[in-house]
Amino acid sequence: MPLFGTDGVRGLANGTLTADLALSLAQATAVVLGQGRSAEARRAAGKRTTAVIGRDPRISGEFLSAAVAAGLAASGVDVYDAGVIPTPALAFLIADRDADFGVMVSASHNPAPDNGIKIFARGGVKLPDVVEQRIESYLTRDKLLPTGGEVGRIRRFSDAEDRYLLHLLGSLPARLDGIRVVLDCAHGAAAGVSPEVFRDAGAQVTVIGADPDGLNINDGVGSTHIDKLAEAVVAHGADVGIAHDGDADRCLAVTADGTPVDGDQIMAILAASMQERGMLAQDTLVATVMSNLGLHVAMRERGITVKTTAVGDRYVLEEMNAGGYSLGGEQSGHVIMSDFATTGDGVLTGLHIVAEMARQGKSLAELAAIMTVYPQVLVNVKGVDKTRVDDEVVQDVVRTVEAELGDTGRVLLRASGTESLVRVMVEAADGASAQRHADAIADVVRERLAL
Repeated sequence: MPLFGTDGVRGLANGTLTADLALSLAQATAVVLGQGRSAEARRAAGKRTTAVIGRDPRISGEFLSAAVAAGLAASGVDVYDAGVIPTPALAFLIADRDADFGVMVSASHNPAPDNGIKIFARGGVKLPDVVEQRIESYLTRDKLLPTGGEVGRIRRFSDAEDRYLLHLLGSLPARLDGIRVVLDCAHGAAAGVSPEVFRDAGAQVTVIGADPDGLNINDGVGSTHIDKLAEAVVAHGADVGIAHDGDADRCLAVTADGTPVDGDQIMAILAASMQERGMLAQDTLVATVMSNLGLHVAMRERGITVKTTAVGDRYVLEEMNAGGYSLGGEQSGHVIMSDFATTGDGVLTGLHIVAEMARQGKSLAELAAIMTVYPQVLVNVKGVDKTRVDDEVVQDVVRTVEAELGDTGRVLLRASGTESLVRVMVEAADGASAQRHADAIADVVRERLAL
């Protein structure tokens, strides 16, 4: 199996993802991303290769980020260690420092025992598949390592968080004065950033999930457990709730009565606002195949084109860059606002959603009414061979369901990019029909693709 998945390298820390692998991966990255005309030009000008690294607060991030820093420095790369910081902050800081690349140690929404390594190129952009393949190919090759004064230095990036906060505040179209916000930081990387920037923007902030101890990241809190946020919003009489995941690259929200608002609804709100203000490039939104049919309908009614990509925010970003689009994202809450970020940024997204409430003088429920959410059922089928999703019998049942649904629904069948399972997603005009069709397809998948 390839080392890189949908979003970097991920696995059980000290199991499949070891310090040795992290060090080797860092050295291979230094070779591949330290090449090219821009790197050669920097060296010709007497400038050293530089990288920014960061991590989320899970306990294994301490030794894995140390291994990454060691591997880079041993390869002649000067390292700026930003410590615990959101993934989108790292992406911003790569561009802000004009670094050659960056490495984030995080497993995002996964539980604490897991960890991952995400690599960003110059400018803070995620790597295309071909570059990841090149890095992987260098893992087992002999490397000529520098000695003496040519080895890299490791420095603390002391003002990293301040730079990011100022950037976020400068992006806002309106202040958040008086709006009561509950933030769920998932005991993750947002705990030290999100509450501060929301308060600086004028919001009245209550915080949950902001006591990371290295072991509790995503544990019963954050965007994967949004019920906790809903309870807190209602209990505190807040106007809105914002939930992050462990590395704060995604954002989900809840209304004043605790109703969840997902990434599709957030994108619909932002797309309509940006179109109104002349900021939605080419009147186009980029979304993945998992986005709800209701998003497509709502955008079509407003003359907004929806471009569709494979699952993964880097594929969304690739399409955005190729077409020059300014907004894209995923139902899961990865939202990319390319005027201000090179990747999904949960803190930025949350700020702009609340700013839109302030700008229009409307509640989040009123804003979210822009789209009708079609009933959507997702069944994760485990214990099957995900490489055989093209099985003809499986595809026949999918075609049969699609024919029955017609224009009132759709089917998506795909192998997970990060887990050993097949996902069956069905949308229909009513929940019962969606569940019935999803279960029928899942049954066939279990039977035909059993290991």
